Amino acid sequence: MGKGGMSHGNVGEGKDGEEENMAAWLLGVNNLKILPFKLPTLGPHDARIRMKAVGICGSDVHYLKEMKLADFVVTEPMVIGHECAGVVEEVGTEVKHLVPGDRVAIEPGISCWRCALCKEGRYNLCPEMKFFATPPVHGSLANQIVHPADLCFKLPDNVSLEEGAMCEPLSVGVHACRRANVGPETNVLVMGAGPIGLVTMLAARAFGSPRVVIVDVDDHRLSVAKAWSRRDHQSFN
Repeated sequence: MGKGGMSHGNVGEGKDGEEENMAAWLLGVNNLKILPFKLPTLGPHDARIRMKAVGICGSDVHYLKEMKLADFVVTEPMVIGHECAGVVEEVGTEVKHLVPGDRVAIEPGISCWRCALCKEGRYNLCPEMKFFATPPVHGSLANQIVHPADLCFKLPDNVSLEEGAMCEPLSVGVHACRRANVGPETNVLVMGAGPIGLVTMLAARAFGSPRVVIVDVDDHRLSVAKAWSRRDHQSFN
């Protein structure tokens, strides 16, 4: 979790009558265990969230199978997961936009909010970014987490918690379409029909692209893309 936390070796019995927080700890290659996870103190601008849906990203799989991804290496036990949504259980004294019971999608990256990039609104490029489940930062595959309330976004009533957890991967496709200025006159080629490729395909259609071509070397992924393309076409017509 972006706010930090303690490993199972530092956790006590907890308060009397209080549920012990548990999380999915990555301990080694193909070694994932459910163990206690102590939460940090709730700050005045924080929210305590009970996790209800957490997606499994390709990065989680890389860490599980290889204990590394690109330059990021897992050198000590780490809680995985970053695509997530949940229900607010408690808010800090300065939080005004959330109340217990609110269903929220969570922005998994905590930037410094002070550097030039953050001030320009490009906080995703912050050099001090702390991102869920990116070593050494703990993730969100836990009963509960504590997170900055400003990074918790209320879900409309017609959006499920599972769909809320998809907001983070969906944002990749939306960002790509914005960067490419996709519109009604834009034909789009998506390289790769994995989860991110699929959400990018759907985003491109939502942006108005009249023709979206998606390519892959995996027949199963292409069959999924075809099925989703047909369903998507029906929903737009």
